[in-house]
Amino acid sequence: MTQLLHPAEPFGEVNVHPQPDGSLAIVATVLMEPDIEGARCGLALDGSASMRSLYGDCGAVSPLLRHSGDNIVQPVARSLAAYLARFSATGTARLVYWSCGPDGGGVEEIADVGAGQAHALAIAGPRELPWGRQTRLLPPVRHFVENLFRDARWAFCVLVTDGRIDDLDAVKEFSWSLARDVAAGRRGPVKLVMLGLGRRVDESQLAQLDALFDGSGLRGPDGEAVDLWDYKLAREMRHVQEVFAEVVSDDALVAPGGRVLDGEGHVAADFTAGLPARLRFTLPAGSTAFTLELQGHRIVQELGGAFSPARA
Repeated sequence: MTQLLHPAEPFGEVNVHPQPDGSLAIVATVLMEPDIEGARCGLALDGSASMRSLYGDCGAVSPLLRHSGDNIVQPVARSLAAYLARFSATGTARLVYWSCGPDGGGVEEIADVGAGQAHALAIAGPRELPWGRQTRLLPPVRHFVENLFRDARWAFCVLVTDGRIDDLDAVKEFSWSLARDVAAGRRGPVKLVMLGLGRRVDESQLAQLDALFDGSGLRGPDGEAVDLWDYKLAREMRHVQEVFAEVVSDDALVAPGGRVLDGEGHVAADFTAGLPARLRFTLPAGSTAFTLELQGHRIVQELGGAFSPARA
């Protein structure tokens, strides 16, 4: 699977799945704000040592040599906290630092923040725990899904990081267990979104999490596919609501109708009964673009590059 970095508006996400015969299975979501009852929302900020400069803390050998750079985490955290709080059943988003302490396994609570409080939020990195020496993702995931939001009807968490995850295999193993619980109805749906900040993000790791449940066939009691993970790169985002790009129902409609044309102008999909928020269609081998027609508008989405057929 390939996730396009620059989807055309109004798409929030476009994923390309090469098929064995060379055709391209496309799953595209139309950017929209979800209407979710009983949601709880969290925001986890990486507190590992590699993040210090992004918080504007450049460290020091001596107080005389100490200087501060630009804190690029704080405005991101403020925007996300305000946005997430609007969708939470409590009217607040829970904020924590993660990847703290010598082994990177510490989680430090920040606060429950309402939308009106977020603009004054002070975010400068962990204070009670030292900066982490590893980036361990599993502790904050468990902190939210097993502790804070265990009984939530729906849980949504954004986890901000700048680097490489050191416990990826453990995260994958836990994710499968969590996904099976969701599919069996033993707990409410969960969505975890990794947000890469800065230039050192290992996007290949984030992509592995995003594709973890591709083809799994896992579905919840409501029939919706279970897909715990998504990821975004901060430098590629145009709107804060893109964190909700995959939080759409297959039954949600965003327009009375529409259709998709392939690069040759042939109809690839015709949505006469209403345009869904999540579009699924197939393009012929060699396709480099598709066009969405709706309500008198034509949106061209370039696919970019060549896609190799999936291995059987």
